Amino acid sequence: MNNKVWINNRQPQTLYIAQIMLYFSAVSALLFGSRGVVIFDSSAIRLLLSLLLTIGAAAGAFGIANELKWGYRLGAAAAIAPFVVRIGIWQRLGLSEALQWDTLGGIFDIAILAALLHRQSAEYQRIYFR
Repeated sequence: MNNKVWINNRQPQTLYIAQIMLYFSAVSALLFGSRGVVIFDSSAIRLLLSLLLTIGAAAGAFGIANELKWGYRLGAAAAIAPFVVRIGIWQRLGLSEALQWDTLGGIFDIAILAALLHRQSAEYQRIYFR
């Protein structure tokens, strides 16, 4: 019998919300394309960030739902990746453009990262994840 789940609502509220937001982020990146990766000249960096934003977010959420440490780490990496894109925009176009680019998406990215790095989430994954 397969005991894998897509969403685990028995976890703390912060991890549960982080799972849902990571899935939403992955689906939106799949449907609408990865935001902002076109500013990088290297196609390898663009491909790596696109994969991290889509597959990384979905796999991270799945790993978190199944209480796996690699899932938590991958979810955190996928939550940090949009900030790498903002740094690239900042270097290329300036600080004001980086702050104005996709403001609502930036708030969503901060919310995912805050939910994952919250003390309750970090403590739960430290104790119960394998």
